[in-house]
Amino acid sequence: MPNELIFILTVLIYLGSVLGLYLLFGKNGLYAFAVFSTLLGNIAVCKNIDLFGFSTTAGNVLYAATFLVTDILSEKYGKKHATRAVAYSFSIMLLWLLGTQLILWFTPNENDYINEHLKVVFGLVPRITIASLIGYICSQNLDVFLYHFIWKKTGNSKKKLWLRNNGSTLTSQLIDTVIFTTLAFWGEYPTEVFVSILVTTYVFKAVVALVDTPFMYLARKISPLSEREDKAPQERVESKGEIAQ
Repeated sequence: MPNELIFILTVLIYLGSVLGLYLLFGKNGLYAFAVFSTLLGNIAVCKNIDLFGFSTTAGNVLYAATFLVTDILSEKYGKKHATRAVAYSFSIMLLWLLGTQLILWFTPNENDYINEHLKVVFGLVPRITIASLIGYICSQNLDVFLYHFIWKKTGNSKKKLWLRNNGSTLTSQLIDTVIFTTLAFWGEYPTEVFVSILVTTYVFKAVVALVDTPFMYLARKISPLSEREDKAPQERVESKGEIAQ
């Protein structure tokens, strides 16, 4: 299967998963996806691929999807819940960094066959994860700030949802791309390859940001099942109160 088709499928699967988890589990589903995407993204970004004739990494869609998560939280629940998702992911990435290195510290026995492969992958983790941590905390907080800044300037208008979604995401993803790519890959590849990765990483993230706009509109209409269940007991209590009166 060509990489281009896999890329399109990946975009639809991950953005669709954000909505699916939100429908099933509400805010908790979004928090879970934010953590999942940052962890898997730290592995996927180590893989170099060609897309539409350009060199890039396999982790772009995962990182880009996290901005949909924080934008949904900002739109539906406010700044506090969006920044909470960032804090959760940041904390788990710190544990991920520690955990992967602890695995490598163990001395393998004669039956082991995977340690050398883990060293190849997890050996890159410190630099990748530290770059990801710095890029993530800077860009995601900027995304939340810009989202609410644009919201205050334009009002809570459904017609302007595309503006606060894309305006905040496209700007913050540029910051994320520059910080992460520079810290993670500078000196690892020839200059022309590094520049190609830097430019194409942002381009593909920008494509995902534009594609996620209809998903954002769908998310605004979703009433999560878990939140309906949470409301039901309260509604029954209020109903009994009315009957008693």
